[in-house]
Amino acid sequence: MSEQKHIYTVSELTKDIRKIIENNFPYLWLEGEISNFKRHSSGHLYLNLKDKDAIIQAVMFKGSADKLQFKPEDGLKITCSGKISVYDQRGQYQIYISSMEPQGLGSLQLAFEQLKEKLKKEGLFDSSRKRPIPFLPAKIGVITSPTGAAIRDILNVLRRRFSNAEIILNPVKVQGNEAKNEIVQAIELFNKRDKIDVMIVARGGGSLEDLWAFNEEIVARAIANSRIPVISAVGHEIDWTIADFVADFRAPTPSAAAELVLPEKEELLNRISVAKQRLKNALQSTVIQYEQRLDELKEALLFRQENFIRKTKQCLDNLIGKLEVLSPLSTIKRGYSITKADNTGKVLKDIKKIKKGDIIRTRLINGEIVSIVDKII
Repeated sequence: MSEQKHIYTVSELTKDIRKIIENNFPYLWLEGEISNFKRHSSGHLYLNLKDKDAIIQAVMFKGSADKLQFKPEDGLKITCSGKISVYDQRGQYQIYISSMEPQGLGSLQLAFEQLKEKLKKEGLFDSSRKRPIPFLPAKIGVITSPTGAAIRDILNVLRRRFSNAEIILNPVKVQGNEAKNEIVQAIELFNKRDKIDVMIVARGGGSLEDLWAFNEEIVARAIANSRIPVISAVGHEIDWTIADFVADFRAPTPSAAAELVLPEKEELLNRISVAKQRLKNALQSTVIQYEQRLDELKEALLFRQENFIRKTKQCLDNLIGKLEVLSPLSTIKRGYSITKADNTGKVLKDIKKIKKGDIIRTRLINGEIVSIVDKII
């Protein structure tokens, strides 16, 4: 009797192959280059991993994908871990990725560079959108840990430089998963309050992981959307975060931010004193100049007045001279007389205008003669 052959169903064969693969490759590390990357609306990641000779399909479910600090993209070389299994419906094997790291740069550094490039293209780093820091703010908002060195440094510097300013602390976590949301909420809260002139977002130094809250996209966008000028003061002088690029001004340390935001009161008082003295000197100089000018104008006015009087007198003398020449008195002075009719006062020029018995008046140099016409010849 011949041996009865076993005939597999497709499902049976696929399951057996899956068991063989899963038993032999329960967990492994795999490196390759990402291609055909897709992010599904569900949050799952689908991609291929390839090298020069082969390709394998891969999937990373949402729970693991949400933990990634960087964004996978085509052409990126990665090292990932996971398990190999078979997708029954298609009868193909693939790797189910649980963790992923970029080759070369670390995941955080790559995430930093990716977000930096993205926001730069959007114009969030442009100098044209950065606002000036007010010269002498009355209210300064500070967003940092209430127990860290940053707030102590800031308060010490601000109180020493200008104790009149009001400092309002909005305490937040500055590292850990909750830090980014607390920082965003603090920025938004300050923007809702009245008369906050400037805010400082700060923390002390630390590793890239420690400073990561200030590299989060939601923090960067909250700073960019703030109506209040923002000074970023995160870490030490060599540390740079995305917040530094987006803020209106980057201070190398929290202490430097405090020195930047407020001038020294004594220096201002000295500048005011110098300005007052300069103003006083300028006013005195101006008064002296105007006094000199007034004297000059007074002398010029007197000169013009005397000149006007002299010219006016000369003009009057000329007119008087002309009048005297034309005056009948001048004729009288030369030995002539003027006779007028007594009743009309008109000068008699025609003999026909008088008759015997008329009364006439004759004007001489020193008086008048009243006569009665006795005879007309």
